[in-house]
Amino acid sequence: MKQTIFNGCATALVTPINERGVNFDALEKIIDFQIKNSVSALVICGTTGEAPTLEDCEHLDAIECAVSAAKGRVPVIAGTGSNNTAHAIMMNKESAKRGADALLWVAPYYNKSTQRGLYEHYKALAASTDLPAILYNVPSRTGSDIKPETVEKLSSIENIVAIKEATGNLARTVEIISRCQDKIDVYSGNDDIVVPMMSVGAKGVISVLSNIMPSETAKMCELCINGDYAAGGKMQVKFYNLIKALFSEVNPIPVKTAMNLMGFDAGLLRLPLFEMEEKNLEFLKAEMKKFSLI
Repeated sequence: MKQTIFNGCATALVTPINERGVNFDALEKIIDFQIKNSVSALVICGTTGEAPTLEDCEHLDAIECAVSAAKGRVPVIAGTGSNNTAHAIMMNKESAKRGADALLWVAPYYNKSTQRGLYEHYKALAASTDLPAILYNVPSRTGSDIKPETVEKLSSIENIVAIKEATGNLARTVEIISRCQDKIDVYSGNDDIVVPMMSVGAKGVISVLSNIMPSETAKMCELCINGDYAAGGKMQVKFYNLIKALFSEVNPIPVKTAMNLMGFDAGLLRLPLFEMEEKNLEFLKAEMKKFSLI
């Protein structure tokens, strides 16, 4: 059995940005809030962290800041994936130097790939580092789908230990677990089906919701870990409309907006991301008020 990086809830952190760049003071405060509210791990510089518009120096400095702020209390998982294999290898090595505990590799985007190309890409990334790594499959954003048969092949590589599965397809999770058994952990990449995925064997979630409700998201996962899927399911249903509001526009636009409304200094969005449309903003505010978040 391979190493499990975490069980339960990992937060896909936003990256606080101001006119000068990454706001590291704000990032440290957000991380402390997350850890004090029971999350099991932190993901830095992923999709929610606006990695595509971070300069390499900002990206690596944010990873170093997260490691420093976490102080070993929870694992820090660094997003280093790219559609340029050589660039991802460089980011793997530099992230390791900055103390990352694990890596998250999004499927190559835009140029896409064949399944053979995906296998060779990930094989090369795994060979470049000793850190454990999580594959990240999100075809709606990348245009590239890591098929279950490819996940099965990759699960034989020692330091590829998990996949963040964000197709929203529960049957896909069942197939991956059936094919790979204990050779790879599965994490939900969708906040709206965490409990269903955990009920068939997923180990937890890499969550956007937990940016604003960390203790509640962690509790939902804990209930599932303890086998109380009925209680976990009630929480899943309770959060449904709030999750819907958090994805009413492309992530991380709504969650950054929500955090700013709550008084966190999540800061600016970088173009081409832009502020929310008024209708969606009102929907988000209404759902947040139901949970006394604002």
